[in-house]
Amino acid sequence: MPIFMMFGKYSKEALRSASPERTKKAVEIIKENGGKVVSMYAVAGEHDLVFTLDLPDIHAALAISVALGKLTDISFATSPVVDVEQFDKLLSKVKDL
Repeated sequence: MPIFMMFGKYSKEALRSASPERTKKAVEIIKENGGKVVSMYAVAGEHDLVFTLDLPDIHAALAISVALGKLTDISFATSPVVDVEQFDKLLSKVKDL
């Protein structure tokens, strides 16, 4: 399955309702949409959260992003990723770079 990164930014409302129970509900939403959590981190800097998810497709990624936003009041940006080995293979197909 494709890997997606989700970058989350807390709102004031999101911080007020943060809890282990909400995190469990978020993981359930990911699983209900056919996904698997690879990693979930709280981070300092531009983003407050970074999730690595193994998802069936872009449709599941979009559904999860919207559902988690509705559940948590966290603003998510979601991006598909490829590993560096695959990226290198893609680059080898590009001429005149």
